[in-house]
Order: sequence, then C-alpha cells, then structure tokens
Amino acid sequence: MRVAVFSTKPHDRRFLEAANTKTRHQLVFLEPQLSCETVPLVEGAGAVCAFVNDRLDAEVIAQLTSQGIGLIALRSAGFNHVNLAAAETAGITVARVPAYSPHAIAEHTIALILTLNRKTHRAFNRVREGNFALEGLLGFDLDGKTVGIVGTGLIGVAVARIMTGFGCRVIAYDPVPNPGCEALGVRYVAIDELLSGSDIITLHCPLTPATYHLIDAYALGRMKRGAMLINTSRGAVVDTRAAIRGLKDGTIGSLGLDVYEEESGLFFEDMSDRIIPDDVFARLLTFPNVLITGHQGFFTEEALTAIAETTIGNITAFERDGRALHEVGARRAG
Repeated sequence: MRVAVFSTKPHDRRFLEAANTKTRHQLVFLEPQLSCETVPLVEGAGAVCAFVNDRLDAEVIAQLTSQGIGLIALRSAGFNHVNLAAAETAGITVARVPAYSPHAIAEHTIALILTLNRKTHRAFNRVREGNFALEGLLGFDLDGKTVGIVGTGLIGVAVARIMTGFGCRVIAYDPVPNPGCEALGVRYVAIDELLSGSDIITLHCPLTPATYHLIDAYALGRMKRGAMLINTSRGAVVDTRAAIRGLKDGTIGSLGLDVYEEESGLFFEDMSDRIIPDDVFARLLTFPNVLITGHQGFFTEEALTAIAETTIGNITAFERDGRALHEVGARRAG
C-alpha cells in the first residue's frame, strides 16, 4: 500500500523503514504537517500516517475522502486531534498505537520530578560557569512524601511502581481503579482529596471532554500550597493561564511539562533562531521553577520500535482484511 507519512522526522523514517522491511509498503515520507494545504500531497496513496500535531478535522477528512484515502494510521496512542465522527461518516478507518512503552513516559515523568526537586538542571549550568554555591538548590527527600497520580492506566501504574520504590505514599484518582495499583498499596481517592493531600501530582489521563482543563483555577485552589505538578499526558489537561497564576502566587511550587496545550507549531521544531510567537509559553519560560521538555517522553529506542511496528501492523492488516488491528471509532471514543 502507498502511505503518505506526514510530520516526518529522521527518526520516523529510520524506525518505520526498519519495521517495513518484510511488508514493503510504499512509504512516502513528507516533512510538512497534514493540513488542508498539504492534503494534495497524498495523491495516489491509500492511507495517511499522522502524528499528534497533524490536523485531522472534518475539513481535512473531507479532502482525504476525495483523494480516496481509506485509512488514517496514527503514530500515537492519543486521538483527540481526530474528528472521529467525520471519519466514521466518510468511511475512513482510524487506527492508533494503544500502547508502546509505558515505561518510557513513566521514567521521563520521574526524570522531571527528580530534576525539579534537586534542581540538577540549574546545578549543571552553575558548575559549567565555575559556580559551586548551593544556595537555591535545596530539595527534599522523596521518601515519605505523598504522590497523587491522576489516571492509572499502563503509564500510571508504572509511575506508581517507581514511586513506591522511592518510599512514597501513593494515592490515585481514576474512574476505574487498576488492580495492579491496588496490589502496590495505592489508595484510590476523590480528586479533591488527591489535590489537597499530594506533595507531587502527576497527570497520566487521556484528553477527553471530561479531562479538558482538569487542572484549572478551581483545582489549583484545592492543591496543597507549594506542591509539584507534572504533566506528561496531554497539554490541554492543564489550563496554562491558570497554572501561570498558580506559579505567581506560590500555589504551584514547581511545574514540569512534557506537553503544552498549544504545542502545535512549536514542539518537534527547531525554533532556536526564531522568536517564539506564543506569549503564554514565553511567560512559562521565565519561571525558575518550571521545567519544560518538548514532548519527548515517548522518545526511546524501545518505544519508537513498538510505535513503528504497530503502525505498520495496522496498515498491513487494513490492506489484507479491510480492518486495522487497533481501530478507534466515534462510538468507542464517546
């Protein structure tokens, strides 16, 4: 099958080509993001392969339909950027990668926690400048602290396992408790109790209408003052403007983000020689207690291998049987 692969970076080509060795689909690697303007690039393809910042709204899906596209193969677990109802109406199958390496994102979450706590990023820069002073680098023992996990799927339970290993008391909020977490001694609580009782809050829930701006001014008002907030799930789970107010008044003691609600056009691009046009994001960068990484939580050899293999598997199954291995539809998403 001819597949138009959008938002291609060198690592996408490397891992997809390796996964495609036996199946030999015709992969057409395209650097631009998928949008109304770039849809003509799919000409002759039967499928498109898209990433998290590609545009897949009703307008784009209508154009894909007119180009004869039958499959949207996502290189991600999340699908909040896809108008599933429009795809279903158009008869386009949407497939995703439901799980690749929960350990990759869980471990990146811990890296953010440890870095913010012990301020190793600031210490690194100081030492390079010959400054060995310790003022401003004070942290705290993780042992005995309460960690609140919002969302206890595969990633959430992996985080719980690591944090219990640090000697933390772990509490969690999820509409559907995970027996794996309960076996670790994790106690499920209401969201308000988690917010008020946690020294560290880490978010691992999907982006749905129910979780959009889950952490807003109301939620921040219920957090333990000075708590650490980590988001490696989806950017819009956190109301960024409310978080900035929380940083300014001390409600948030430190903030670690691997995702940002307006990351499209910023993340995955080299902006080092340009002025960042997003004033809200630029304001975040001014805080010394904020650590932002560019959506790299998934970026490990193991995770990229799994993503590529599952993506190629979806494409192969669709070509062979008319059904992808991991389909997602409007009714399921609702």
